[in-house]
Amino acid sequence: MRLLSRVLSVLVCLGLASCAGVKVGTNYDPAAVQRINSFHTYAWLSQPQRTKDTRINNDITQAQVTEAADRDLQARGYKKVDASANPDFLIGWQGAIDTRLSAESVDNYWGYPWDPFWGSYYGPWGTYVRQYDVGTLILDVVDAREKRLVWRGTAQANLGDSPSVQGNGGRIDKGVEKMLEKFPPKQEKS
Repeated sequence: MRLLSRVLSVLVCLGLASCAGVKVGTNYDPAAVQRINSFHTYAWLSQPQRTKDTRINNDITQAQVTEAADRDLQARGYKKVDASANPDFLIGWQGAIDTRLSAESVDNYWGYPWDPFWGSYYGPWGTYVRQYDVGTLILDVVDAREKRLVWRGTAQANLGDSPSVQGNGGRIDKGVEKMLEKFPPKQEKS
């Protein structure tokens, strides 16, 4: 029974960790808030090739990011125009996938792994290292008239041990939606 409760608690923790959502943050120029609030039209910046990672720089990811942002912005009344039509703001994106390590220590009190001969209290102990990928998506809003960055949103998500293009579409949609919930920024009260 003790083994079952230990295994169950580990499985619950792993399940909660795998459901961890997208972490979002934003930053903006406080002096530009009034100007940002007057924006009505936008166009996309050209996508620079900042990294050679084909998991990011590909037509599928480009389409997922632009479609998610277009859908959200247009649902809130912004109009997409051609860059030559003098839009109020320009929007661009960039991304990265970083490999990280996680180290977990296990002592012999908890007895991982369980051995039927010795019982649960005499298992080996040590440190277990796990490698996983974290994806970062950045959305930039540039004032088209002044040609300067006025708002930036970032979203990060744990992609797991082996990220795939097919599994990232939902995370991209969710990240873009959560970032753009904070656009335009609200005027700070004094």
